[in-house]
Amino acid sequence: MEDMEFSALLCSRLCHDLISPVGAIANGLEILDDENDDRMRAEVMTLLAKSAEITAAKLKFFRLSFGAAGGFGEKIPLSEAEAAVRGLYAAGNIDLVWKSDVGIMDKNALKAMLNMVLVAGESLVRGGRLLVEISTGPLTIGVTVHGDKVIFQDLVRTALLGEDGGDSTGTKSAPALLAARVVGKIHGEIKYIRHNEQSFSLYMTCPEL
Repeated sequence: MEDMEFSALLCSRLCHDLISPVGAIANGLEILDDENDDRMRAEVMTLLAKSAEITAAKLKFFRLSFGAAGGFGEKIPLSEAEAAVRGLYAAGNIDLVWKSDVGIMDKNALKAMLNMVLVAGESLVRGGRLLVEISTGPLTIGVTVHGDKVIFQDLVRTALLGEDGGDSTGTKSAPALLAARVVGKIHGEIKYIRHNEQSFSLYMTCPEL
C-alpha cells in the first residue's frame, strides 16, 4: 500500500471516530438556539460538556497514536500515554489496568503500543477488562483483554502481525497496520496469543531505544 493511500485511511479513521462526539456538539448547539426551557437547556449543556470531553480525549489519544507528538526521535513520558488511554476509555465500559515500571519511552515504540491498545480495546464488544503491562530489558509490552464477547477480526490480526501487505486494509485495520510498520522500523516483534473465546494477549518486544 502506498504511503499516500495509507495516510488517507488513517485520516478517514480519525474522522470516523470524531464524527459522533463532534456531531453531538453541533446538534446540542442547535437545540440551545431554539430551547427556552431552563431545565432542558441545563440537560443539553451537560451533554455538550460530555461530548466536548470525549472529543478532547480522542484528539489527545490520536495525536500520540497517529501523529508526530513530541517531535521526531524523541522520548515521551509514559504518564502522558497512560493519561491518553484512560481518557479514551473513561466514558465507556472498559476497565483499564495499567502496570508499568517504565518512565519514558521512544516515540515510535509508544506509537505502536497505543495502536495495539486501540485494536485490543475495540475487540471488547460489550466491554470488559484491558490490562497493559510494560517492562524493560528488553522493552516488553503486553496488552491483554477479557470480556463476555470478544471479537478480534482476522483482517485486524493479520495486519497487526505483519501478515498482510496492506492491500486489504481498511479504516478498521489501519491502526493495526500502523503498529506493524512502526514495530518493523524499530526492529521489534508483535505476537498474538489466544487464551480462549473471551480473552487474548498481544505482546510487543523490541530493543531498548
